[in-house]
Amino acid sequence: MTRDELAAHLDYMRELGVQGVSRAAEWRTRIETPRAEASAPEASEETGEMTEHVTPAVVAGTGDAAPTATRAPAEALAALRQTIGPACTRCKLHALGRRQVVFGVGNPQARLMFVGEAPGEDEDQQGEPFVGRAGQLLTKIIEAIGMTREQVYIANLIKCRPPGNRNPEPDEVATCEPFLFEQLGIIQPRIVVALGKFAAQSLLRTTEPITKLRGRVFEWRGASLIPTFHPAYLLRNPPAKREVWEDMKKVRELLQA
Repeated sequence: MTRDELAAHLDYMRELGVQGVSRAAEWRTRIETPRAEASAPEASEETGEMTEHVTPAVVAGTGDAAPTATRAPAEALAALRQTIGPACTRCKLHALGRRQVVFGVGNPQARLMFVGEAPGEDEDQQGEPFVGRAGQLLTKIIEAIGMTREQVYIANLIKCRPPGNRNPEPDEVATCEPFLFEQLGIIQPRIVVALGKFAAQSLLRTTEPITKLRGRVFEWRGASLIPTFHPAYLLRNPPAKREVWEDMKKVRELLQA
């Protein structure tokens, strides 16, 4: 990282409201402790937040992939990717201009998973979620809590780009969300960050707006689920970065617990 890049990164962190970072080894090693050594997360005593218990609807899997328990996460994800296929035709998006399926990327054993809405134009071209401007912002947010993209897992609610980056439609969500649920079941993250309205509402089975969901911690299938604003929203509304930083501080506290 050059001096100019470092300065820009520090300026960004100040904009988020980060008061400082520590070079102490435990600041990072507590976050990077292997998932197998950590117990299921609960709301941090420091935040005073009550964890809200949510019983999610049962979502049937595709039926084609072998049970998660019999496969290593990387192998199970590869099998699921193959099940979906590189040219999925299960919903109408395949005929509406999308180039390819955008499956997901990151650590198959991640303790932290981010779930977005749908691929955009850059993602549709490159075949990887969150690589455009919103993705660059998400990378900075991840780095602000002392982690890297390689340590987390990133996926979307639906795997194909809607035309013109429009909102996902109910039939598209219904067709594609079982694959997201399988990804979550394979990875079994301790913390799930739902980025934006569609991801949060789908996972929580609610119609509450993201403005009422963010700032809260939900228990979701043994994980802590934290809804927050989508990075694309932050590009349009920079002052909301401070609210996202408050949510990410909860994520960091839960990772360190």
